[in-house]
Amino acid sequence: MKAVYLVRNGSAHQAFEIREATMPEPKENQVRIQVEAFGLNFADVMARKGKYKDCPPLPCVIGYDVVGRIDALGNKVHGLQIGDRVASLIRFGGYAEYVCVDHRGVAKLPDEMPLTFAGAIATQYCTAYYAAYDCVNIFPGDKVLIHAAAGGVGTALVQLCKHKGAIVFGTCSTEEKIKYLKSLGVDHPINYTTSDYNTVIQQILGKDKLNFVFDSLGGKYFKEGVNLLGAGGKIVGYGAATMSETTNKLSFLKVALQFGIYHPGMLIRQSKTIVGVYMLPLADQQPQAIERCLRGVIKLYEEGVLKPAGGMEYPVAQIADAHEALEKRKTIGKVMVKW
Repeated sequence: MKAVYLVRNGSAHQAFEIREATMPEPKENQVRIQVEAFGLNFADVMARKGKYKDCPPLPCVIGYDVVGRIDALGNKVHGLQIGDRVASLIRFGGYAEYVCVDHRGVAKLPDEMPLTFAGAIATQYCTAYYAAYDCVNIFPGDKVLIHAAAGGVGTALVQLCKHKGAIVFGTCSTEEKIKYLKSLGVDHPINYTTSDYNTVIQQILGKDKLNFVFDSLGGKYFKEGVNLLGAGGKIVGYGAATMSETTNKLSFLKVALQFGIYHPGMLIRQSKTIVGVYMLPLADQQPQAIERCLRGVIKLYEEGVLKPAGGMEYPVAQIADAHEALEKRKTIGKVMVKW
């Protein structure tokens, strides 16, 4: 079989090679999937640039999610059959024609489900579901800020928050994405490249404050998010995309310090909550939580709450172009790379 190997850090056009790899065999509780397409995530960009500490030593195969069909079953696998179309999480190794995964991280999909939505279920929608449904409880009328709202997780968060009746503020970087956010139902889309989102939010809210912030950017955006919260407010951090823009240890430290320093006493006095979400250790230590999120996402899709939106597809020969587009925030929704 073939796999896309990350062979060096740096430019997307120099980082990858398609090589032959050993066909994996499913172990107990595992299924093997013939991959139709694998998804890109911003963590992949960080790994390519050498800024993701969990990345295996080079050369390696990265990738966290795949869509395909089961072609082999290990022992003690129930509820899944050879030929089933599925989406799955995987702890690295996703950029390959075949992968073996724990069946608890697999979701059975309708054949007609669009690829970009299917690809977003395992990582983007599960992250959003866990962040917005497990970590916090949103009520009708709550005011929510979602950074990078036109991205994969952002799209999922918008749909989940609107389903709960929230008033959604969403940031993005282009006017094309503003139109996209309006189509999703975002109440207040903000182009942060032409407007100061802090000022816009404060003008709209007046003396009021936000109830929730979902932050994938980190750095100064995280600190600003904490400041925008009112009493009882919660900020959920699930990424640090601004770290990808650092060029040396000094700039990395500068961005790290921009997150701010928080003492439990301050959080208690202001009645604010900081929540961190990182799906890799969660999948390792609580696979039942991932299974619960997958079931919840599929149920909401079947009920028509979650609908396919956005998304981009690239052939595997254009893996570098796909990476570069994601890095430069030129994508909308989930990015999938097809074999």
